Amino acid sequence: MRIFITGGSGLLGYRLAEMAQERGYDIYSGYCHNKPESGNPVKFDLADADSIIKAMNDVKPDIVIHSAALTDVDRCEVDKNLAYKVNVEGTKVVAELARKLDSFMVYISTDYVFDGEKGMYKEDDETNPMNYYGYTKLLGEKHCQDFCIARTCVIYGAKPASGKVNFALWLIEKLERGENVRIVTDQYITPTLNTNLAKMVLELAERKIGGIFHLAGATRVSRFDFAREIAKEFGLDESLIAPSRMDELNWIAKRPRDSSLDVSKAMESLNNKPYDLGKALRVLKKEISW
Repeated sequence: MRIFITGGSGLLGYRLAEMAQERGYDIYSGYCHNKPESGNPVKFDLADADSIIKAMNDVKPDIVIHSAALTDVDRCEVDKNLAYKVNVEGTKVVAELARKLDSFMVYISTDYVFDGEKGMYKEDDETNPMNYYGYTKLLGEKHCQDFCIARTCVIYGAKPASGKVNFALWLIEKLERGENVRIVTDQYITPTLNTNLAKMVLELAERKIGGIFHLAGATRVSRFDFAREIAKEFGLDESLIAPSRMDELNWIAKRPRDSSLDVSKAMESLNNKPYDLGKALRVLKKEISW
């Protein structure tokens, strides 16, 4: 089976490529700036329709996992034209090509399609993005409704990806150096280990299951408590973690206060279940120590 992963060097994409290659699949890892370590590298630009068309026509995939996006929330707020071109128009072209090539597609979306007023969102809850990033990802969903839409929340993993360090690695590095950090107590999430997410996404792709799925960690937690749990698991000094509030941060774009996702549908439907936070952090620790 030929699988084309857009965002092949990203936090989800690289883990997907590794896992799918281990299963013997023919993997093509799409990228724009950072060449992926796994899979056959395919350079293309989501802001350039012609490059998308060429890449997908060259690969002729059986499965497309569309994980690439402009995910910098503040940059999306500032450069709305680019965000729309990449996240909406680029997704539209990818979806159209998937249909033309008779490929099954999994579109990776986000908890930010919700406004965060209630939390523990189910798949059929009303969407109401409060920032432009969430708005563009929701518009992207509209182009993928005949495929699989997988929404996730705060992905973290054992390695940097696309030149960026994720929240868990950033925190571990800070605490190992004995540095103080300030983490918000009033933002609630369902943080998602990339290994767990990759297993669930790959299962959806292999089984060609359509519809919307919330694929995230099984534990709702504040950012602050997430940080404390990481510190505990890694034997680091929790006292270095100081509480702060969202309104103290200089974010350009608004963030939802509680964008936690209800993963009961994934729990019931998939063989690969969402991990609770304790299991996810144990797996993370093992992966970092390899």
